[in-house]
Amino acid sequence: MIGCNFAIKTALDSVKREGKRKMDAEKSIEHVSLDDILEAGVALPQAKTFYYQLQNILSQTGDSRLETWQRISNDLLSPTHPHALHQLMYYSTYETWDISTQGPPLAWFPTPKTAQYTNLGRVLEKYGKKLLGTLYQSPLQSFPAFQKYSVQHPEVYWSIVFEELSILFHRQPTCILDKSDHSQPGGRWLPGAMLNIAECCLSPKKNKTNDSYAVVWRDEENDDSPLISLSLLEFRAKVSWVANALDKLQLQRGDAIAIDMPMDCYAVMIYLAIILAGYVVVSIADSFVPREIEMRLRISKAKVIFTQDKIVRGGKVIALYSRVIDAHAPTAIVLPSNGKSVSVKLRSGDLAWNTFMSFADDLRRPDQYIAVKQPVYSYTNILFSSGTTGEPKAIPWTHATPLRCAGEAWAHLDIRQGDVISWPTNLGWMVGPLVLYSALLNGATIALYKGSPLGRGFGKFVQDAGVTILGTVPSIVKTWKKTGCMDSLDWSRVRHFATTGEASSLDDDLWLSGRNRYKPIFESCGGTELGSAFVGGCPLQPQAFAAFSTPSMSISFVILNDSGIPYPDDQPCIGELAIIPTMLGASTTLLNADHNAVYFKNMPLYNGMPLRRHGDLLERMVGGYYKAHGRADDTMNLGGIKTSAIEIEQVCNRAHERVLETAAISMPPPGGGPEQLIIISVLKDGPPINAESLKQAFASAIHSKLNPLFKVSSVAIVPDFPRTASNKIMRRSLRSQFGKAGSSSNSKL
Repeated sequence: MIGCNFAIKTALDSVKREGKRKMDAEKSIEHVSLDDILEAGVALPQAKTFYYQLQNILSQTGDSRLETWQRISNDLLSPTHPHALHQLMYYSTYETWDISTQGPPLAWFPTPKTAQYTNLGRVLEKYGKKLLGTLYQSPLQSFPAFQKYSVQHPEVYWSIVFEELSILFHRQPTCILDKSDHSQPGGRWLPGAMLNIAECCLSPKKNKTNDSYAVVWRDEENDDSPLISLSLLEFRAKVSWVANALDKLQLQRGDAIAIDMPMDCYAVMIYLAIILAGYVVVSIADSFVPREIEMRLRISKAKVIFTQDKIVRGGKVIALYSRVIDAHAPTAIVLPSNGKSVSVKLRSGDLAWNTFMSFADDLRRPDQYIAVKQPVYSYTNILFSSGTTGEPKAIPWTHATPLRCAGEAWAHLDIRQGDVISWPTNLGWMVGPLVLYSALLNGATIALYKGSPLGRGFGKFVQDAGVTILGTVPSIVKTWKKTGCMDSLDWSRVRHFATTGEASSLDDDLWLSGRNRYKPIFESCGGTELGSAFVGGCPLQPQAFAAFSTPSMSISFVILNDSGIPYPDDQPCIGELAIIPTMLGASTTLLNADHNAVYFKNMPLYNGMPLRRHGDLLERMVGGYYKAHGRADDTMNLGGIKTSAIEIEQVCNRAHERVLETAAISMPPPGGGPEQLIIISVLKDGPPINAESLKQAFASAIHSKLNPLFKVSSVAIVPDFPRTASNKIMRRSLRSQFGKAGSSSNSKL
């Protein structure tokens, strides 16, 4: 485990530097002049008005930086102002703020009025005094006590959540958590329960009727066309038709069926139909090259795969079906990208979508299906998370995992009936299923854009669909900010933003929140094997940019020092995160690895219970806020995708004839944000070689043989690698060395 001393030391050095410096501004807000506002890009008449309004705010708020920013963000700044003005106001307001003693500067503040309409606020007003006794004062004041209560009394908390979500159990569990069952660390959740989580998604409930919209979507090729939508009744009928057709394939219940296609209406329909009929989804991202597809099909033993003939994304055409063929996939059911007819010739035995759907034509009611009822621990979905050996870990989700997803969204994203949630992702990554369950189990509508989320077309879809909760990935936000493609669009219906997958940049968060009059951004961090987040934001707490405000409801974790000893819960610190394993929906097995060895072996005990390994470095700041500092091991996060250094090195070692060996590391950019991939190379003897040509060779090899979403930021050439006594490359030493040399250019170290 604890072999992360160097990573902790490096992160601590960074934190010390961060704490000592003030906010990045040349002057404090009191000294901002009219000329500064003009220099930020505001025309003279408007600049004068802005300046006088600013002076009025400062005269009322005095030395209170929090109140000053609250007034400026609520009453003064607007999405039409240039980002340079937003930067001037934020950084100068907090110029004297000391992060090391005051915690992160706060960006958004809940009010008693907004709190009472949140899901958590309603529950606290209803049950607060009964559950918390004299500790209860109000939703805003008592949230920390309620979070701790949910950890100590999960049976009470989850009973409330299940009632809120109208979960349909065909057989009720004998209890919520059986702590006496030691077959699983932390106890056994929902023993004896029978249900079908897809049926729960498709059934009307107190917060969703048959007439409510289940899904709304648009293709990027039709950005100016009307939206297409399906009611819950219509959507359930289509899912049922797919389930009936699946039963004609003569598969066995529990067989694995893969999906390798964009997350559009059809993909979601197929996903739910597979589970409704008692089969298991195998999630494969549509960006994967044949080698990665083949590996996942082999590990999961998938019997069938759903795919598309091609993908059109950002104006580029990607031949998806040909990748599936090259992966030696089993029987493929191929959907047309144009919604009409398949544009390619199919292999013998493969089926066009229309042919497959016709299998149910002879049924009296093909639009109805009786859900297959299953024990709660039956598999529903196999997802993959990279390990450090080059083969991805195959992680089964059960019917319990979506309960965690939806409960997390209910509490921390405050998803309610009538919400419209859009989050550009894919069913191959955990956020895809998480969004599906979060929306449908909470009575919300899924808004799906089939195309690239990087351009204005996606932003226009957000506007036209009336999206109320917009999920993001930090690298996507960075592109929006850089290109200005979302300028002048109306996102006023967005109630708040959500983000996960990578470390966020403070300035990118400032830009995003400022796009919509400083609505909050709820950060979250979790893992595929956890089924959701362990730390995130909360609508009952002030939020800071690029930071988390609380452990997730019913979740408890510790931060370990370099000796494996937990820091006190209230102490600012940084170290390796370890989770207390009483977590509903978390994995209990792996298909291709020893679950206990991966997550529990050699972990310290905490209150007599083995801690669960996660591998992230986490910082607890003053005020109880948290910040992620990447991985403590040799795994890296690129574009929201966790991968291992070994996977990348295996590809790069064969990318150029002069390469003897490579080491892959990742580093955050100087201003913070998503990790950047750096390839360090040792060369064979020969004439000098340009690092730029190596970069092109590495980028091409990674694009074609691993994942086109992984971008090489820079390349360095070294005479040799630092190694351990057992001859392993010391990548952490390279990170330190490269960090000192700078990561802005390709170079020799």
